[in-house]
Amino acid sequence: MAVKLRMTRMGRRHRPFFRINAVESTTPRDGRILEKVGHYDPLKKDKDSQIELDTEKAKKWIDKGAVPSDTVAQILEKFEIECPTYKRKKARKERAKALARKKGVPFTKQEKLAVAKAKTDKAEAEAREKAKAEKAEAEKAE
Repeated sequence: MAVKLRMTRMGRRHRPFFRINAVESTTPRDGRILEKVGHYDPLKKDKDSQIELDTEKAKKWIDKGAVPSDTVAQILEKFEIECPTYKRKKARKERAKALARKKGVPFTKQEKLAVAKAKTDKAEAEAREKAKAEKAEAEKAE
């Protein structure tokens, strides 16, 4: 039985509220839970009171081998609870980013968009220069 720590959406439309639960990995998002670990209310104004987490329960499940989702792992990181699986995933991503930068390949979506925009801008500039040159040649021929 593989256990995950993940969020279950509660609340109503346009008023989200999430419970942080320990669930079996095969259950659907809003399916049967093993234990409630905490909750997250993104609409609260005070950032400190948005997240309530029972750190002992979370540590217990992490020690038993539960794998947190990315969002839950970030929340656990705020509460200074270390997740070995998340640390490995984060380190792997950093290594991939460093290799991409070393090769000069864009890694993030923003970098890819910037490279694509630069290519289109360059192509447009070349097209304008070519059009100017052709226009100048046509005027010379007359």
